[in-house]
Amino acid sequence: MKRPTVAFHTLGCKVNFYDTESLWHMFERAGYEQVDFHDEADVYLINTCTVTHEGDRKSRQMIRRAVRKNPDATVVVTGCYAQMAPGEVLGISGVDLVVGNQHRDQLLPWIEQVQRERTPFHTVSSMLPQKSFEDFDVPLFVNRTRASLKIEDGCNHFCTFCIIPHARGLVRSRKPESVLRQARRLVDAGYLEIVLTGIHTGGYGEDLDGYTLAHLVDDLARVEGLRRIRISSIEASEITDEFIDAIGRSDQVCRHLHIPLQAGDSAVLKRMNRHYTIEEYANKLEKVRRALPELAITSDMIVGFPGETDAAFEQSMTFVTEQGFAELHVFPYSRRKGTPAATFVDQVPDEVKAERVARMMEVSDKLRLSYARQFVGRSLEVIPEERVETPQGSMLVGHADNYMRVAFSGADHQIGTLVEVGVSEAGLEHSYGQALRTLIERPVALRADEEDLTRAGSDADPFAKAQGY
Repeated sequence: MKRPTVAFHTLGCKVNFYDTESLWHMFERAGYEQVDFHDEADVYLINTCTVTHEGDRKSRQMIRRAVRKNPDATVVVTGCYAQMAPGEVLGISGVDLVVGNQHRDQLLPWIEQVQRERTPFHTVSSMLPQKSFEDFDVPLFVNRTRASLKIEDGCNHFCTFCIIPHARGLVRSRKPESVLRQARRLVDAGYLEIVLTGIHTGGYGEDLDGYTLAHLVDDLARVEGLRRIRISSIEASEITDEFIDAIGRSDQVCRHLHIPLQAGDSAVLKRMNRHYTIEEYANKLEKVRRALPELAITSDMIVGFPGETDAAFEQSMTFVTEQGFAELHVFPYSRRKGTPAATFVDQVPDEVKAERVARMMEVSDKLRLSYARQFVGRSLEVIPEERVETPQGSMLVGHADNYMRVAFSGADHQIGTLVEVGVSEAGLEHSYGQALRTLIERPVALRADEEDLTRAGSDADPFAKAQGY
């Protein structure tokens, strides 16, 4: 008997990709075979993004593409756009089922229902009352060398430019025992690095009784065989002395923190409803750098926010230069219906935003090169992840613990190992080096059929991805 087929397409952030992977394992256990999104499938599942209007547009585009590919298929839409506009999504011809960001453990029975009754429906309700974390294990990932571990969902901050608390709900933390159990499974499967991720990763523990991200870092450090712990993102306001102590005493925490800034001017930050001034932010950076010397700090910048004057923008340029970030993710402000900032009267013209983005990106490139150059002539521990074509030929490329992408000549069997690489040249896309020795041999193979690892389509929103949303 032919197995039913399912195809996935994911838009947006790392959390969405994690959620899609968890849904695939649910389908797999039910006997489904995964096929490429561009092939004919019995079920298409589109995991959508709504962090920007572009995310909405791309979501609609991929939904219609699935309908055209197989009009007889069951088309399922989930994720943040589905959560925020279920009626709009269900109104797209060919959509059968709309599921928001909750109760996805019921997805298979609902699919059977819609296939049986042939009546489209949605199951979306408000996320804000939700109190429990949707706990799905993901034992294997598309990327064979770095595993994400979702520890949290939701956000409590309500920045004036952001719709995500309404789409994802308030902070809901995964139980520590569940996090540690999955971490052990991932290490047993051969992963050397685990990336702690969530919608608001630094908010982990806000809904737990006295257990914080610092405690989780301490407990993960005791997982035997775990080489690296990477924290995907943390807000400056959540960098406590307790957290700094925890990362300072851990041998596994990577020398890389993504600490969103958004603007280098305190007045603009206040209008954004960010919970710090630039002075407070700078103080937190000084403290974490003392705990982790040579720490790479990456950040997000939104330029052209309503009311951002020329002087405020110049202040931002000065601030990011002084702070010596390792890289910036730079975005023009985009009005998002349903957010307070969309109603602000002092919107910045698009041409001004474009010019400011270009200038901030120039600063980011200079900062990135400056950070990388300090490692030329030194060695870094790199986990090679893939083979790419570079100006210097076909090379292995992977991340060091400080998040530098390093390319070097090597054989495919080295993918997934831990290699000491001598850095010889700094670059923007990646730096170059020579393999000195293998520190850890290739872990146990994670899947026999690696074709399954590449079938799910993707369309990441760069703003969402950088935010960790």
